[in-house]
Amino acid sequence: MLGKRGLLPCALRRLLASSLFSSRSHSSCARQHPSLPSVKPPVAKKIPFTFSAHGKTWEDPYRWMSDTNDSDLVEYLSRENAYAEAFMADASRLHQRLVGEMRSRMPAKVSTPPECWGPWSYYQYIPEGKEYPVLCRRLRHLDSFAKAILSYMRSYREEILLDWNEIAEQYGMCYVHIGACRISPDHKLLAYTLDISGNESFSLQVKDLESGHVIPSSKVEGVVSLAWAGDSRCLLYTVCDETQRPYRVFSMQLGSDLVDKVLFTENDRSCCVYVINTKQVNDGLWLVRKRVSGVQYFLEHHYGFFYILTNAPLEGSNSTGDGYYLARCIAEKSSLAEWQVIVLPGQDTIFQDMDIFQEHLVLSIQQKGLPLSCSLNIPIDLDLEQHVELKDLNPWFFPVPSCLSSISPGSNHDFSSSIYRLVISSLVMPDVVVDYDMEKQDFTVLHQEEVVGLNGQVKSSSSDTTVFPNVGITEFQKDQYSDKRKWKRWTGLSEAFSCERIEVVSHDGFMVPLTILCAQKTKHNGESPCLLHGYGAYGEVLDKSWCSDHISLLLRGWILAYADVRGGGEGSSHQSGTRALKMNSIYDFVACGTYLVDKGFVHKNRLAAIGCSAGGLLVGAAINMHQNLFSAAILKVPFLDICNTLMNPSLPLTILDYDEFGDPRNPSEFQIIRHYSPYDNITQGCYPPVLVTASFHDSRVGVWEAAKWVARVREKTCRTCSRSVILKTNMNGGHFGEGGRYIHCDDTSFEYAFLIKAFGMLDDDK
Repeated sequence: MLGKRGLLPCALRRLLASSLFSSRSHSSCARQHPSLPSVKPPVAKKIPFTFSAHGKTWEDPYRWMSDTNDSDLVEYLSRENAYAEAFMADASRLHQRLVGEMRSRMPAKVSTPPECWGPWSYYQYIPEGKEYPVLCRRLRHLDSFAKAILSYMRSYREEILLDWNEIAEQYGMCYVHIGACRISPDHKLLAYTLDISGNESFSLQVKDLESGHVIPSSKVEGVVSLAWAGDSRCLLYTVCDETQRPYRVFSMQLGSDLVDKVLFTENDRSCCVYVINTKQVNDGLWLVRKRVSGVQYFLEHHYGFFYILTNAPLEGSNSTGDGYYLARCIAEKSSLAEWQVIVLPGQDTIFQDMDIFQEHLVLSIQQKGLPLSCSLNIPIDLDLEQHVELKDLNPWFFPVPSCLSSISPGSNHDFSSSIYRLVISSLVMPDVVVDYDMEKQDFTVLHQEEVVGLNGQVKSSSSDTTVFPNVGITEFQKDQYSDKRKWKRWTGLSEAFSCERIEVVSHDGFMVPLTILCAQKTKHNGESPCLLHGYGAYGEVLDKSWCSDHISLLLRGWILAYADVRGGGEGSSHQSGTRALKMNSIYDFVACGTYLVDKGFVHKNRLAAIGCSAGGLLVGAAINMHQNLFSAAILKVPFLDICNTLMNPSLPLTILDYDEFGDPRNPSEFQIIRHYSPYDNITQGCYPPVLVTASFHDSRVGVWEAAKWVARVREKTCRTCSRSVILKTNMNGGHFGEGGRYIHCDDTSFEYAFLIKAFGMLDDDK
């Protein structure tokens, strides 16, 4: 369950009442339909239920589905699964062919480069033919005397610390998800959280790495986050309340009979609490500053100072949450209120995160919408009477490829190291693991994801490293590289695939970033099929990292497009798509779809949309408003029944979602949520083919949201068109599916086969 929202402008009321919604017609359906099975879709039972709020009354005959203990719900979902299988029967060969294609691109064995921490090198790999990873370590290269000692104490070999596959076998291969996973500072203990049901209820376990056994007394249910204290005996962890809100911090003393001690309880139900690394907890907790709505503080300790990344209002400003900057204070309880602003981001730059080391501070930033990372030498020696912009501190921007879309940090445990690890990726470049040496201002490409089985269909190419192209990112940095040797190169697929980023004008003049991916040979002549991705919530941008599965569509002439609508992104881009402004997200998405058709990228009858979770709300609302724009859609674990869900604060995560979507207990916010809620605005008319997926144990978006939406579409819309709406429920997994390496191929290939069938292209694929 993700999302909520608020206030409806008069223009929207007129829009919803306009002729955008075609009248219902069973006899003369205007749509061209894919082949339909001989069996009819299930009809859900209806139980009268009347709901009233803020002077309005409405019927919800499918409310009974919210009781997951009702055997009728399980029976109904089973019938829907059977109908989905019947609908896709003529696409089964294509489905299996796609599975084969996707698996053939995977190397037999996958491993990560070792990451050094203390005397050990840690790494993961997925054994050949297995679904899940194995966490391992080896002792690093030591001198002969140390080797002799260690060889006497234990064999100088690979140690398997945690094997996800063994855990899966132990629990019957139903579902396995490892959440947090933390090695103690002395490298003797491993704390991890385990979910075997899919409902994200994690249990804590601590493994003694010397004996290989889990410590029985360490098991705790409902744990979210973990952190070791510096002594490696005290483990901090947070637990959830009944709504899955992390609210209480405990300390566990390993090797003692002491009861776990409560360190902190967060009583405000709109807030969460997490724990991060700490050296010791004997001095208790310090309050940094009193809570202010919308203001966040992230602290890192460095030799007597706290460096603080915050969006607190600057002096002379009344606004909060506009953007982050870097401040500093002395690391004493009496000095926590005496902040000194030291670094502002500068124009077109956004600070997103920071990490601190003995001699360097790493900043994750966004510049003109693209991700970058840079390092600063610390301690920062400044006249603290004034603050400066980032460019004035001569930062070293980590060189990245020109096609960059995604940057993710590695573990980077070693505080004393000058090496910082990143995984960089793009839609046309397989993931690259890179170590950046901040002292030498150099970098090493350690590993790049292998893509196999292309049979000469795709030609790879080397790409020069560059920090600046297309973006004008750091003009003040260019001189740093002018005299350097030629940078290393990495391999991309830009000769085979084209990726461009443009901006689309939305209804109010806002420029929506739209990324378009296609094969170089694909011509923009208005004939191509396209899959448009959208999300638009929680400040998250769409994932535009490498995925070899995409090749199956790209080589068939498809275009993949990514609309970074408001509600996603940082600062104003996020805020202008939340609460009373949520309609901006939907307008942005529709504008991008219209642009793709009008500019000849896509055939007008071959535009599909896909949204996951809160993105399902976006796509579902867009379909209600513009039935004829989209010719197919995929809604994955979608948040569709937003109004009814947010009216029930006892459901998991609901109260936390009020900041994002609004609180329908407020009359004005209820009005706007009610008017764009996908479930509440299904209209009479012809809906496109839609694949809706759900998970029975999903604790974020209840399985009933998808089931209710499908049942109401079948009830209210064209009976012929609604036969192309199918519901596929995973009865074992949770919000994120089952997560195995090969399992996901079956799900993705099913989605692709559905799209190809929906567009009547099965004959083209024989």
